[in-house]
Amino acid sequence: MAIDLSLAPRRLTRPSVATVRPGSGSATGALVCLVLLLGMVTVAWPSDITFALFIPLAVAARMILSARRAMLVFAAIGVVYLMSAVDSGGSEAFALGLVLASTMGVVTVVDRRHTRAGVTAAVGGSMLVDLRERLRVQGQLPILPAGWNVESSVQPAYGDSFSGDFVVGNCPTRDRFDLALVDVSGKGCTAGTRSLLLGGAFAGLLGAMEPARFLPAANDYLMRQGWSEGFATAVHASVDLTTGDYSIGSAGHPPAMHFRAGSGRFARIDGASGIALGILDRQSADDFTRVGGRLERGDALLLFTDGVIEQPGMDLMQGVDRMLGHADRALSVGARGAATRICTMGSGGLADDRAVVVIWRE
Repeated sequence: MAIDLSLAPRRLTRPSVATVRPGSGSATGALVCLVLLLGMVTVAWPSDITFALFIPLAVAARMILSARRAMLVFAAIGVVYLMSAVDSGGSEAFALGLVLASTMGVVTVVDRRHTRAGVTAAVGGSMLVDLRERLRVQGQLPILPAGWNVESSVQPAYGDSFSGDFVVGNCPTRDRFDLALVDVSGKGCTAGTRSLLLGGAFAGLLGAMEPARFLPAANDYLMRQGWSEGFATAVHASVDLTTGDYSIGSAGHPPAMHFRAGSGRFARIDGASGIALGILDRQSADDFTRVGGRLERGDALLLFTDGVIEQPGMDLMQGVDRMLGHADRALSVGARGAATRICTMGSGGLADDRAVVVIWRE
């Protein structure tokens, strides 16, 4: 079966400077005309009009125009200022000129990433909105058959729009559910774009191969990206929805937890091991040890990223104990909504991305 790994964010490359009207020649001409008109008004009424009115025009030019067209507007502002300053003179005009020049310099430097990418700030903002929406849709999990449920919660660091943690799930057959929880190194927009790229590919891999082959294939895909820096930890769970049997695989990820309804306690699932994705090439299934178990009625699997248990100055086991305490309380009022409650109380707090998945059998 052919696997399409080209699930990268194609829509992100759709807009271009040439097709976005705010960056067109008409917008440039309109801004230049406004600069000239404001210049004439400034000369006619120097005591009532201030050069500070040019600042919004400079900011608008850099926001909606390409770098080359914005420079035309900046040049027009400079010419008008020089002509007006000759008539008005004085230290106030000189000071406002410095402020105006500084403003144009700052907006140019701040927006240099858009310049290198060949897009305007307006287009870049649209692309980020599209990225955020795709990440949201990508993280939606399938509805499981009667008697089974799954919920996830992903909370970015500092309430950001993008997270390096993501979850993907798939039901390749009627009686099998596969899920991967991944923690991409880094935070913010950079981690978010990598999460989208990896998430699309990993979602395709989940439905295309047997559980034992998923982590090696995910590692191969990450290695092919050729990132100079960056890796990912992952935990993969495959659950038989008929018998309740499951298998867990890990790539440098914190261990999963099994909640046993009979004892009302969590048991750590030990034995799943493997090196984080994106570090060593040509990993095989033998390099990722998997462990199995069975979910009885009332049992649950708890998967989480390190942001839920890590905190500066706190031992890792203390973080695990703290999380399990919150998990006990969260499940005591019902499994539904427990993922969000556990994730919110993560030890990392706002300083780290956090993600929690709860799979339970009724």
